[in-house]
Amino acid sequence: MTSQPTATAPPPPSRPLPEATKGRAVRPGDRIFLGLSRGSGILLLVIMAAIALFLAYRATLAISEDSGNFLTTFEWNPAGKPPVFGIAILAWGTVVSSLIAMAIAVPIAIGIALFISHYAPRRLAAPLGYVIDLLAAVPSIIYGLWGALFLVPYLDGLNRWLDEYLGWTYIFDKSGAGPARSLFTVGILLAIMILPIITNVTREVFLQVPKMHEEAALALGATRWEVIRMSVLPFGRSGIISASMLGLGRALGETMAVAVVLSPNFLFSGHLLDPGGGTFAQNIAAKFNEANDFGRDALIASGLVLFVITLLVNGAARWIIARRKEYSGANA
Repeated sequence: MTSQPTATAPPPPSRPLPEATKGRAVRPGDRIFLGLSRGSGILLLVIMAAIALFLAYRATLAISEDSGNFLTTFEWNPAGKPPVFGIAILAWGTVVSSLIAMAIAVPIAIGIALFISHYAPRRLAAPLGYVIDLLAAVPSIIYGLWGALFLVPYLDGLNRWLDEYLGWTYIFDKSGAGPARSLFTVGILLAIMILPIITNVTREVFLQVPKMHEEAALALGATRWEVIRMSVLPFGRSGIISASMLGLGRALGETMAVAVVLSPNFLFSGHLLDPGGGTFAQNIAAKFNEANDFGRDALIASGLVLFVITLLVNGAARWIIARRKEYSGANA
């Protein structure tokens, strides 16, 4: 006598989804956190808009009285009769010194971050990480004094070598004598200043790489460099870009260190080793106290340009990350 198969009981009716899963916070703590986070975001936007409006208003007052072209004039004399001032030299000095700093700092920072996260033994990696953290906390004026008293004298030999062997490139042609208070020196100093910031962020990103990805590559016979090239760097691209933009933001807006090291003037020169030049932040710091009300409006106008440049740089970084899906780390 064969036994009849028993019928399975029907599944219980599904319960309605809790309110939290519908996007509506139920608990008071969730409501408070949602309100605080949303309010913080709105407050940040309001502050940014207020800063932009203030800068734009004061800049309009100055530019309307400028007898020269604000974007292309190579002179800064808002106290003249009539006033003449422009940002051409300041924009050139700010961009060039920042690009020099990025070209030096980013590759070195990536190398140090890789060494700490994947090559150095733990006994060495931890103290080295602490030292880099401390370097990121050193005030700008300390870097400036070190640059003026130590870096500038010791770069004379490097400048002579570049002039002798690379002077044919025009940019490394040193046309005049004098101390190495040039945009090239400022770029090196800025590279040293932003190096700890880029290294710290990049190191933390590299440490977040899933261990399974690295172990899978090792199991397939990959070398350590191949693991880094196939697993670590693709996963950390978005972090590298973010760290680089963070360092670039500091380089663009650095004030005291540049003011101490650079010999400012408003003579345009494509020779990076010649003294002179200027940056937005350095010019504001050097001339704000002695300027009259109209001169301060002119300085605020130059600050507005720096504000716009910073927003464009950060927006470009976000656009690059959003445009390339692999930079987000989702496919890593």
